[in-house]
Amino acid sequence: MTVLRARWVLPVAGAPIAHGWVAVQGGRVRAVGHGRPPAPARDLGDVALLPGLVNAHTHLELSWMAGLVPSAASMGEWIRALLQVRRVGPARGNATVIEAMTAAVSAMRATGTVLVGDISNTLVSASVLARDAMDSVVFHELLGFNPIDPAGQVRAANELVADLLASAPNQLRAHFAVVGHAPYSTAPALFAEIAVRHEGPAPLSVHLAESAEEVEFLHTGRGPFRDLLMQVGVWNPLWEAPHCGPVEYLRRLGYLKPGTLLVHGVHLTMDEMEQARDAEAVVVTCPRSNARVGGGVPPIARFFSAGVDVAVGTDSLASVDSLNMFDELAALRRLAPEVDAARLLDSATRAGANALGFGQDYGTISVGRVARLVTVALPGPARARGTDVEEYLVGGVPAEDVAPLDLTTIP
Repeated sequence: MTVLRARWVLPVAGAPIAHGWVAVQGGRVRAVGHGRPPAPARDLGDVALLPGLVNAHTHLELSWMAGLVPSAASMGEWIRALLQVRRVGPARGNATVIEAMTAAVSAMRATGTVLVGDISNTLVSASVLARDAMDSVVFHELLGFNPIDPAGQVRAANELVADLLASAPNQLRAHFAVVGHAPYSTAPALFAEIAVRHEGPAPLSVHLAESAEEVEFLHTGRGPFRDLLMQVGVWNPLWEAPHCGPVEYLRRLGYLKPGTLLVHGVHLTMDEMEQARDAEAVVVTCPRSNARVGGGVPPIARFFSAGVDVAVGTDSLASVDSLNMFDELAALRRLAPEVDAARLLDSATRAGANALGFGQDYGTISVGRVARLVTVALPGPARARGTDVEEYLVGGVPAEDVAPLDLTTIP
């Protein structure tokens, strides 16, 4: 048994423990406490010891676009800029895509992330994540507003996932799910077919209520997203606006299942948040990306007051400067100063792990959980009281003060 002692241990499942300790054996947590430990302890010093963070939403395939897509005043404008960058492509071919993904995963690991929900169109990220020993859910995302054969497209996507799993059954560290992208990019028939064929353990995911343009499109069938679909040649003249909000739209299509990840949710009404809560869906918020792409300001405090489960993601390097979850927590704190720091930390750990279906392994420092932890060096004021520690951790932790602690190889 290996025992670690720290100035503060943050189990997340309970209150911070001053001068706490964590006992690890067989790569998993065996005990957590304070006072005299069950064996001689290694003192980590003036640090906070907490569970590894969970990035519930990113797009590793877009990592090569870092710094190439400018901020925009509207979502439609930002998408046009992204499509232009994608048409030009990476400077040195496909190798650059893999290199950028590999660097992005390493950076996530270095800043304390241990579990990722990644959106993928090619499934390449699964092997990149596995090489860095990063557990994940890989969401194989389907687009197509005017598909010829929706059932065939979904069937082929599921077969591609099955073939990938069969080719490397012991190497991949991912669960997989075939999912739709967004109401303005994925046909209703595709959403419905995906929902019918979906089965666990990975949840469904969808970009939802990310922009005012999306809400307008669903209510009226008009606006910038219709113009964009026509411009890129994929508009379906037979499509009829559902004349409802995005949550109701998913419900009609059978896509609003327990555990479905509703990514962004910037323009959800309070009633829609309560509908999402009652459906046992999860809101995944990515506030830094929302600001960059012109989506608006997510109502963080209202997410929590509505009682909906809230997880946290960074989105991609095409729309944020880092995949550092501590940077995302700092954005949450700026937008929602009235929300307890403990709740924000819970969203970036326990809630994210549960949302991705890994709650038995990650999210808390609890007996039986995987011993992938993280330490954060503490300045003087944050050493004194537990509430200060939690507030410090959501206030903008310097990346150089974060150190991953992987104890999974301890016998």
